[in-house]
Amino acid sequence: MAVPPPPGIYVPVPTFFSKPESEAGIPELDVATQTKHALHLASSGIRGLVLLGSTGEAIAVTNSERKTLLSQVRQGMDKAGWKDYPIIAGTATQGIEDTITQLQISKDAGAQWGLVLAPGFFATCITQEGLKHWYTAIANRSPLPILIYHYPAVSNSLVLSASTFTALSSHPNICGAKLSHGDLSLHTQLASSPLPSMAHDQFATFTGLGQQLLPVLTVGGAGAIDGLAAFFPKTVVRLYELIKKGDLTAARELQEIVARGEGLVVGHGVVGVKEGVRRLLGWDSECRLPLVKGLKGEQWDEWKGVVGELEKVEKGLS
Repeated sequence: MAVPPPPGIYVPVPTFFSKPESEAGIPELDVATQTKHALHLASSGIRGLVLLGSTGEAIAVTNSERKTLLSQVRQGMDKAGWKDYPIIAGTATQGIEDTITQLQISKDAGAQWGLVLAPGFFATCITQEGLKHWYTAIANRSPLPILIYHYPAVSNSLVLSASTFTALSSHPNICGAKLSHGDLSLHTQLASSPLPSMAHDQFATFTGLGQQLLPVLTVGGAGAIDGLAAFFPKTVVRLYELIKKGDLTAARELQEIVARGEGLVVGHGVVGVKEGVRRLLGWDSECRLPLVKGLKGEQWDEWKGVVGELEKVEKGLS
């Protein structure tokens, strides 16, 4: 059986792109900044990285760029003393062959797991049985252990049922799931599922929303793959540690601040994450069309209050 990623806080990192030389040009990978950001996260207590997920603009990155990005980040981490640091590579394709190709590239480049987004193009006529067969076909051939990526907002509102997850969890090459939605009932049904229906040392459940971290961990979740942690890593790690320690009074107080801050990520997605990284860490990045980088002054001003609170917490943990 495949071993899932270690529990803790992971970051779905944005892909860093440099400004194109001409207005009509396509922004190119900025691997140097990508590696600096990865090292900052690792040294701040982040347990691992998700590269080329939805926050990483995976649909706008070529397979050749995938190889370059993953391999150079892995080399940079190894060189800096973070050998074997957990790297999960996302896929966002609809076809089985394309997904297998991306997983093979990811393995060759040094990733240890794949995060496979559910195929939502035909969502209105996909059955749960079809989803089971699709994930099974990929898992049978994947060179990496895979996690199921359940994100209805970017998958045409496609929903996987608890019974589908339970059935897929028994596959020896499927080792977990990232649930990026507000359905705490599904988190509970998976993370608290009794043996023998699901072996939790072989199938780990992560939330994609840091505002859910406290309830998700209390029902047995493994952690979070959280966008706010891209620029407030120590704060989200601290919240995880408080919950695991059982200091629920302090955890509730910090969870409330984190939950308000997560509104920036939920409301503005990749653009909001990159804006936070630029303003708070000083690392700028373009987006690839159709995304356009940057929040207008009034859009950022809306978040100044809670961002200020989070900055105090982050600096206090330094």
